Amino acid sequence: MPLQNRVHPSGRLEAVAARGTIMGNRGGRIHDPATQTLKRGQPWASRHWLICVLSFKGRRVPVWGKGYSQLFFMDEVTALAAGHRPCFECRRADARAFQRALLDGHGEEAGWTSLPKVDAMDRCLHEARLAPPANVASPADLPIGTMVAQGESLFVVSGHGLLPWSHQGYGAPLETIPPGRWTVMTPAPTIAALRAGFRPLWHPSAQTFTKASCP
Repeated sequence: MPLQNRVHPSGRLEAVAARGTIMGNRGGRIHDPATQTLKRGQPWASRHWLICVLSFKGRRVPVWGKGYSQLFFMDEVTALAAGHRPCFECRRADARAFQRALLDGHGEEAGWTSLPKVDAMDRCLHEARLAPPANVASPADLPIGTMVAQGESLFVVSGHGLLPWSHQGYGAPLETIPPGRWTVMTPAPTIAALRAGFRPLWHPSAQTFTKASCP
């Protein structure tokens, strides 16, 4: 049986056999090493929810052993929707780019006058994770990389329309946008960072529909 360590865009942790393209954590250990199952209670150890690379400096540790709980995402777009942000250790350049975009896009609302410290960013993102999701009449005005849902169906906004999401990858873009209300999965501060120019890593399946490095 696969471990319950694959992250859904809602932040829910699921047991899925499909492999992720990027790793992360929620600030420590949230599993029981003896049973390799989630501990009871909140599924995070701290508000520091990170997005990491799969391999860094040759480090090798058991998955869901005695250390922190490794989590896996279909891609960074998924991780951002779930409320994570790039790690300053293994993804320093991307973390700095996100920090700058977060200041540019959300700094005025947050009251930041300079680049936010890690704790300030994580407090902001944690508050957004705990807030009820927003609803919109149409995802057309949301920035590329924003995850939205209608019922149980999930989609990401791309330059080629809405791409259906699954743990295995993206499907072909919708020909038309279905009517009705849409739930916005990606936290508001992260949407502001996307609008300000942050470019996340996409699953290879997204490249089926565009020759650009980012859909």
